[in-house]
Amino acid sequence: MSLAAKLAEGVAELGLQLPAQAQPRLLDYLELLNKWNRTYNLTAVREPSNMVGQHLLDCLAVAPYVTARTIVDVGSGAGLPGIPLALVLSQASVTLLESSHKRAAFLQQAKIELKLDNVAVACARVETWQPGRKFEMVISRAFSDLAEFITLAGRHLAPGGRLVAMKGIYPHEEVTQLPSEWQLQEAIALTVPGLRAQRHLLLIGQK
Repeated sequence: MSLAAKLAEGVAELGLQLPAQAQPRLLDYLELLNKWNRTYNLTAVREPSNMVGQHLLDCLAVAPYVTARTIVDVGSGAGLPGIPLALVLSQASVTLLESSHKRAAFLQQAKIELKLDNVAVACARVETWQPGRKFEMVISRAFSDLAEFITLAGRHLAPGGRLVAMKGIYPHEEVTQLPSEWQLQEAIALTVPGLRAQRHLLLIGQK
């Protein structure tokens, strides 16, 4: 099965209605990621066919739960989930925050080559970053445990906004250790086409 067919099948299984040209642009991103990965070691997933499920569809599965207009992807790495979300949520303004210079260089190149007008790239550590604004959604994919995520990134959240953590197995212990002024608002079990592993989306807000 071609990458395009595998992506299209996964998008259909997720029940997503994507904007025109979103799927070809997602594949362009995958091609760019694969090219840079040979030199920069951006992801441990090496085969583009595996990247479709483990990266693209994994990130697209959260798209229905993203309604924010301003989003920061903390510890963006290779641009996950920020770039796939920016490609399918054209109304959203997405900032990719990454402390590694080589990864930030890739993100900047991806922004240019994919013509991502709704994306900004910031190379900084989340705890020292001074963006001069707050965000409706602060999201991370395997960035850290929940308490640390809140401690480091919570200050970037606008009033009424949500911290969103993409997790594998439901992190029971982490949830019990949330700082007292924060609470789990919703936990969503996700089914990602082609992946047998568990996936959960945790939505966290201030009390």
